[in-house]
Amino acid sequence: MSCEEIKEQFAGYLSGDIDEDAKEAVRRHIASCAACRAELEDLGAVWTRLGVIPQEQPSGRLREGFYAMLEKAKREADAKAARRRPGRPGELLRRLAAFRRPSYAYSFALALLVIGIGAGYFLHAAGAAGRTAALHREIQDMRRTVALSKIDRPLAADRIEGVGLSARLEKPDGETLRALVNTLDTDPNVNVRLAAVDALYLFRSDPGVKDSLIRSLGRQESPLVQVALIDLLVEIREARAAEALRKLIGEARLAPEVKRHAELGLKQIM
Repeated sequence: MSCEEIKEQFAGYLSGDIDEDAKEAVRRHIASCAACRAELEDLGAVWTRLGVIPQEQPSGRLREGFYAMLEKAKREADAKAARRRPGRPGELLRRLAAFRRPSYAYSFALALLVIGIGAGYFLHAAGAAGRTAALHREIQDMRRTVALSKIDRPLAADRIEGVGLSARLEKPDGETLRALVNTLDTDPNVNVRLAAVDALYLFRSDPGVKDSLIRSLGRQESPLVQVALIDLLVEIREARAAEALRKLIGEARLAPEVKRHAELGLKQIM
């Protein structure tokens, strides 16, 4: 296949929408074509950055508002029942006798029917919710397995795709986080390391991730990765990163633009 034909497959290759034969054709081509390989890696980096943008979640106030409304309805119902409560035994007997009228009996039966339908609906909904949750867990487990597999592959485009899948996990386990940190520290491709920075940003609340990001700053030699890590540490306002920034600023071989970036970041953190 020509370079133009291969490039037409890039989008499907990154999204996984092409079959294995087409994927294999892309892999064979980029293994021997440096220009196409570089273009695919650039596209993969952009694809990953788009994939790790966090999705908007419903506000917690929605649930609070629902329960507040439910409590208000309960209070109103209790107040109405209190106003209708019979004050004398004779009144209660008359109401029980009135309930035997056909119209009251019909209304009571209709109410029972509605309650039965509603209970059946909610029980069905609860079962469907359980099945949905189980399916969601299976998808997360499958995504984790595929992500870890791709992170270990020789092609940078595959590793970028694996990092992107890891970033889409809701609650990554320790193995996944360690794989992302190891990718950030040791991967030979700059674009893959940048993708790992973006992915780890989503899991910044984990104390272990924060420590790893601080340590990684001193291990990086690429100015692009150094700047990305500085921006991340400044954004999460990690005070412990101050010492790492001071050591970085003191390095003789540090690029001038990175040094200025680190000095500015140190001022923001402090």
